[in-house]
Amino acid sequence: MFVAGFPAELLGTNCYVIAPAVGEECVIVDPGVNVIKQLDAVLTEHRLRPVAVLLTHGHLDHTFSVAPVCGARGITAYIHPDDAELLADPGKALSADLSHMLFGGRLSYSEPEDVAPLTDGAVIELAGLSVTVDHTPGHTPGSVMFRLPGSDGDGDGTRRVPPLCFSGDVLFAGSIGRTDLPGGDPEAMWRSLRTKVLPLDDEVAILPGHGPATTMGWERLTNPYLKRLTQEGAGGHRPAGGATTGGARGL
Repeated sequence: MFVAGFPAELLGTNCYVIAPAVGEECVIVDPGVNVIKQLDAVLTEHRLRPVAVLLTHGHLDHTFSVAPVCGARGITAYIHPDDAELLADPGKALSADLSHMLFGGRLSYSEPEDVAPLTDGAVIELAGLSVTVDHTPGHTPGSVMFRLPGSDGDGDGTRRVPPLCFSGDVLFAGSIGRTDLPGGDPEAMWRSLRTKVLPLDDEVAILPGHGPATTMGWERLTNPYLKRLTQEGAGGHRPAGGATTGGARGL
């Protein structure tokens, strides 16, 4: 399996490219602000042919380039229905102050023509990859994570790839996504962490929407939010105290 990632210009949003191998079809995850040049370089270098764009949620720093990426290749963008309206009007998820700070009140953005819905628990077959969708609301109503099985190394020197989880803005290295923007829901975030994140195996590689990659085992041991959830949330209760905004990155 081939996986490449790079940060976008705005807020360091990670854009990922996933393929079974170089020279084959691929999917793109979260093409953010002004990523076209970097993305084209990755695709050209590794001879990759995009067949779809997967969006972890509808915030603009993750979707800004989706229309030109999809339009140039005639491919589909996938998003959860609860965030679909953000593709048409991304300003709904931004406060007036934040929108003005980021774009000076002038936003050049267009909605992709071909949009398909993501369903919780669905397994999507794209580019020879099996992608499992986990609906994980909290950061936004339609936030999702994408999971892919790992692959064994081959005798030709291809390295082993562990199971992967593209966690968007649900889980970061050492933190979790903020819930203080329009559409955010702290209670939903805790439920998503408890029911979708904590059950992940320790070996799963976490590829977040911002910041460095990590592993589920490391986050279980060190992430203060997951530790608090584990220690104080037994029986399905929300951990006492604290807001789910500290240390969060991105929008």
